[in-house]
Amino acid sequence: MLSERAQLASPESVLRQLTDSLAHRGPDDSGTMWEATNGVGLGHRRLAIVDLSPTGRQPMTSQSQRYTIVFNGEVYNFNAIRAEIEALADAPRFHGSSDTEVMLAAVEAWGLEQAVRRFVGMFAFALWDRRERRLSLCRDRLGVKPLYYHVSSAGLCFGSELRALRAFPLFDHELDEGAVYSFLRFGYVPAPKSIYRNTHKLEPGCILHVTSEGIATPELVRYWDAQTLPALAPVTGDDATLLGQLEDTLRSAVQLRMIADVPLGAFLSGGIDSSLVVALMQAQSARRIRTFSIANESAEYDEGRAAARVAGHLGTAHTVFSISAQDALDVVPELGSLFDEPFADSSQIPTLLVSRLARRQVTVALTGDGGDEVFGGYNRHVWAPRVWRFLRLMPASSRASVSRLLLESKAMTLAAIIERALPPSARPRLLKTKVQKLLTVAGSSTPRELYRALCSQWQRPEELLGKVLNEVTPENGPTTPSYVGDIMLLDLMTYLPDDVLTKVDRATMSVALEARAPFLDHRVVELAWRLPPRLKIRDGVGKWALRNLLYRYVPRRLVDRPKMGFSIPIGDWLRGPLRAWAETLLLGDVPAEGRLEPDAVKATWHEHLSGAQDHSARLWTVLMFQSWLNDAPRLKPASDHRS
Repeated sequence: MLSERAQLASPESVLRQLTDSLAHRGPDDSGTMWEATNGVGLGHRRLAIVDLSPTGRQPMTSQSQRYTIVFNGEVYNFNAIRAEIEALADAPRFHGSSDTEVMLAAVEAWGLEQAVRRFVGMFAFALWDRRERRLSLCRDRLGVKPLYYHVSSAGLCFGSELRALRAFPLFDHELDEGAVYSFLRFGYVPAPKSIYRNTHKLEPGCILHVTSEGIATPELVRYWDAQTLPALAPVTGDDATLLGQLEDTLRSAVQLRMIADVPLGAFLSGGIDSSLVVALMQAQSARRIRTFSIANESAEYDEGRAAARVAGHLGTAHTVFSISAQDALDVVPELGSLFDEPFADSSQIPTLLVSRLARRQVTVALTGDGGDEVFGGYNRHVWAPRVWRFLRLMPASSRASVSRLLLESKAMTLAAIIERALPPSARPRLLKTKVQKLLTVAGSSTPRELYRALCSQWQRPEELLGKVLNEVTPENGPTTPSYVGDIMLLDLMTYLPDDVLTKVDRATMSVALEARAPFLDHRVVELAWRLPPRLKIRDGVGKWALRNLLYRYVPRRLVDRPKMGFSIPIGDWLRGPLRAWAETLLLGDVPAEGRLEPDAVKATWHEHLSGAQDHSARLWTVLMFQSWLNDAPRLKPASDHRS
């Protein structure tokens, strides 16, 4: 949407350029709409999943011609909504079988906000209302699908990835230093910020209304808010009754996500979440479900054998890809460009590789994402309350000094010796890393500070930037009746959309593969928050309910094992096959440009190489920032400001 002051020589050509920058997300078709009288343009790249015919093409205009939409994602319950609309007295005539056409009809029938509340799905869309001369941007409840927008005196532009906005000739490329600061801490840029100063992420569960007269003052409406989850009325009953209710809801969520007019499969790690999703898929399918997993040449990180055992029991058509250090070496130069914004979760590598593997056979893949955040599956959900109870015994004024002394003592050396001395089969997984993290967070003075420390890569990003900046932090986040509840809710609102779902979206969509996450059906999420705590964490073990549902389909011996996560031995690889690449970025000319403090980078690198401490997560954050800097076009340095 352009302001009257904006001057573009050929708006239609610019619109096509922005649209085609996202061709990897939608290789099947493209379309644009430009209304010169209103200065409004919409562009779409199509990945055809439901209704592969031309009747599913976008931009799509409603029957009354009032609304035009461009839409990324899926509304899974579109058939039920369509039946409801067709029962109305003045029901429209449908021309195709796409969910997009149903969405437009729903907006015409009930208005935008009421229609969105009926949608079960993942979506990011823009809706142009000709009567009101209003553009509305909308994102799904949990933030599965991304949506960036940039507002300036020239107007508003938006897209699924920053590369589309950067293609806009009037885009402001200035970095947001506060976003850089947050990125160095967390390894991702927390919403609503983006890495650019005047560009934002639309937060999950939100609608942004923009009129042609008020481009600079958009209206934000929150139609669904995760912070209200703790206030939902609890459900009661014995364990069996509640497990039955949860199983029915999950079955429905899985069944809806199996609707597709293209080949469909699933990611399978052999863990609780993905195994349960695959089990529910296979139980509702007459055909063998196609499943895909990653094996690792390092036994400590290998999930391939566990996944194969689960696949064999369930009878799926299973494919395994074995990942090596060379595979990582081959893909790392692409990461800065593929992820489009600085992003430093090293599990992006296996996620990208398994996406490429799956895309050879399917166009849609179901995943287990969301199970940890919703059902208490992370180690911090169990251990953070215990750590805090211990820290409370120590005076707050002395915690930081005790933490520092322990880190500088022989504790880390002892952990390294133990780790090296034990055979792989008896070695506690990531012992040195966990000891280092525990000693670091021991300096926390509040429960929220402890959570932030647990989630931080660089505890003090000012070491790299030379100054302290305001950042998006959990310090003033939502509260629940328990510390565990606080952590889970913060994970759901921050780590899930900004790390996990960003990783999966960029990895899968880079190869035009659609990922669907049944655990993030909002009905599942809402039910999970209504369940009693005993069904999430019991006897020090998380995801109790999911585990016990899975035992109905898969023998306990096949899935009861320590949580591994989707990880790789990045620390060892940085000392070995990735060392030359890393040193080019860490010790070359780029860090000396004034953006990062070279001495801090070099000291961390050399300490990691010596084996004294494992700084792989911290270094990966710097490496991904430097890699992105090299790939980001027309980048302007950040001004000296406080964000």
